[in-house]
Amino acid sequence: MPDNKDANPYNSAYSAVSNAKQTTQAIAPPWYYKLAIKLLKPIYRLVLWRRYRQAKKSDMPVADYKQEIDSRYGRHYPQPPVYPMTSSQSSSKISPLNGANIWCHAVSLGETNTIAPMLKVMLQQGARIWITNTTQTGFARTEQLFAEAIANQKMVHTFVPVDDKAVIEKFVNNAQPDLAMFVETELWANILAVLKQSAIPSVLVNARLSQKSFESYAKYRSVSKSMMHNISMIIAQDADSAKRFRRLGAEVVKIRRANSLKWSTGVAPATAQSSLETTATTPALQAEFGSDIEVFNRPIWVAGSTHEGEEEAVIETHKQLIARANLANALLILVPRHPERFDAVAELLERSGLVYHRRSQQQLIEANTQVYLADTMGELTACYQLADVALVGGSLVNIGGHNPIEAASLAKPIIMGPYTQSCHEVVAALHEVGALKVVNAANNSQNDKASKISGNAGAMPNASLLDSVIQWLTYPEQAKLAGKQGQQLVATKSNAMQQQLQMIEGLLSATKMAKLAPDPKENEVDLDHFKVRRRGEDEVL
Repeated sequence: MPDNKDANPYNSAYSAVSNAKQTTQAIAPPWYYKLAIKLLKPIYRLVLWRRYRQAKKSDMPVADYKQEIDSRYGRHYPQPPVYPMTSSQSSSKISPLNGANIWCHAVSLGETNTIAPMLKVMLQQGARIWITNTTQTGFARTEQLFAEAIANQKMVHTFVPVDDKAVIEKFVNNAQPDLAMFVETELWANILAVLKQSAIPSVLVNARLSQKSFESYAKYRSVSKSMMHNISMIIAQDADSAKRFRRLGAEVVKIRRANSLKWSTGVAPATAQSSLETTATTPALQAEFGSDIEVFNRPIWVAGSTHEGEEEAVIETHKQLIARANLANALLILVPRHPERFDAVAELLERSGLVYHRRSQQQLIEANTQVYLADTMGELTACYQLADVALVGGSLVNIGGHNPIEAASLAKPIIMGPYTQSCHEVVAALHEVGALKVVNAANNSQNDKASKISGNAGAMPNASLLDSVIQWLTYPEQAKLAGKQGQQLVATKSNAMQQQLQMIEGLLSATKMAKLAPDPKENEVDLDHFKVRRRGEDEVL
């Protein structure tokens, strides 16, 4: 009879447990990577100091510098999140997340907004979360979104530690995560190696890898090889990213495919919280932002999450817009992405000659307001609700485009520039149903380059920003129809969070089972215990 290992239950069990135990065999990053990290550590501290000083000059909340350095360099960490004495879930519905300690890293503002709905569900299911950020804006956003969970010690919040092996080991020993999750593209070789060696599963959630990023990773094959070996699961948000991770060396069994979490960040304005209730009705918002409701009885468009180079284009477009007789009373709500640029944008408006008012100075929208500068944090959703048309920034210049789902979920017709490589599948889907227009770059000469970068062959720019705004503000019924089509598309894809959450729960459960499974080698049959008989001998009882 042929030797068939899989037919033997003992061999099968041994193979499964052996494979699980081999997961602790990490591939260390190459020597040059570790040396580079050692050399850059003191330089990075200077960068952090400079960033801290710049942030203090703005109106944004700034984390304590000593606290940041302590957490980044492993000097001091708070206690892990507190677990409840009893679970509120029934025994038949207990989630694998119940009682689990999850480390989640979200780089900045966008990643924090993307992962926030999932983290809230995890907290509801009994998980305790240690969340880290890289940027000051991301840190401030987390403090804002999860103030209650942090106060109740269900969540611990610090800056991410530098990617030094000794620092990471100290962080992991203190945080004691059962699972680590990283949002979109943030991977560090030493972090993944330490997690692997510690038998802590790691997952790249909502993973995205652009062609440009792939080419950068591919230049350092040894570093990429170690990361692809050490990570446990990659949940790719698009097919192209999945293929690129595979080409970097990730095993096929590690790669999953799910809709982007961005599809789950819309609707119930749950991605933004401020002193203003984000679920407020339009009349309530109008009362909060305007001197009276009548000031909103005119065409309104919003330019959200704008960057340097985009505000100039938007302001110039608005000047041309109000020069038209039928749109002379149009209102622009301008929402810059980064707080440290609020004053610079105000200076642009001052030089433009337009009548503008600033949200940060408690000024309201008046009948004569031509531009309203929403220079506050966490109110982009409210601004989208007040407008008839939404321009989503980071797309007129080469940033990659910010998430248009929030505007789409509010049934707003959307305009974006050609630089949409960060969300190209979302843009293509909204463009296909007629909910989104792609317009020329702020610098028209860059359109061809932008189209190649974005990867959206089906969503090429075919109009100017001015023409697109004019069309949708002039024909509001057409704009409303486009907005509804986008809102319906978001509704059909809004299960993205449930898809990815189930994959994470499966990874957590499999890891727990592997740790609890007995090692078949411990129960091997001792053949020397038995007497070997020859054929024909009497059986000895």
